[in-house]
Amino acid sequence: MADTADQKKTDHRSEKKRRGLRPPAWWPLPACALLGMAAGGAYGVLKAPEYAATSYVVAVPDDTTEPATALGFSQAYARIATSSSTLAYAQPRAGIDARRLRTQVRAETSPESPMIAITGTSKSPAEAADIANAVADALSLSSNQAAKNTGVQLLLFNQAVAPTDPASPSAPISGAVGLCAGGLLGGLWLLARPARPGRPVRRADGEGTQPAVEEYASLPAQGDHTETKEKEPAR
Repeated sequence: MADTADQKKTDHRSEKKRRGLRPPAWWPLPACALLGMAAGGAYGVLKAPEYAATSYVVAVPDDTTEPATALGFSQAYARIATSSSTLAYAQPRAGIDARRLRTQVRAETSPESPMIAITGTSKSPAEAADIANAVADALSLSSNQAAKNTGVQLLLFNQAVAPTDPASPSAPISGAVGLCAGGLLGGLWLLARPARPGRPVRRADGEGTQPAVEEYASLPAQGDHTETKEKEPAR
């Protein structure tokens, strides 16, 4: 009996030691955050910097046209700034083919202003400025051909210059973004992971442990009736 008690105590200590060596339940959160920070920092270091330059053109109405009309035409011209016909005009000055030019230029406008912002992007600062200016000139040229009919003329408001700082995020910013994204994924994993098995409960005699699942499994299922009284003998 003493040997059995000692063996149970030893097993109990071993179980507690194994439980103490397990990592905490929230370990995926810092692990994912650190992995995300490392991946984001590596992306910022390895990726070549990208530069962006912006030129501005403004829609100006003539004496017979209302300002609201110029605002509407600026929205329309912003949509055709990256069309095939406009890029065909801009291709010779930009010095790149039309397919690549389409992926390196974008046009934006505001619903409150007749200003159109044309942004060129490239790994070279000078090429980014050349792309923006080439598309701005091509858009002004093609739209001004119809100025007599529309009553609106596009004028160059500000010419793009070669930027000195890249527009792509630096390594610290990429690392911070990766840290936040990794932490978010780790938190979602903690919420979505399956629940752990039932925790062990101590037996009434104080020796050893018994899983709670087994304790509940020993109870009779609902609906099962056990006879507690013996049938009385017939008199």
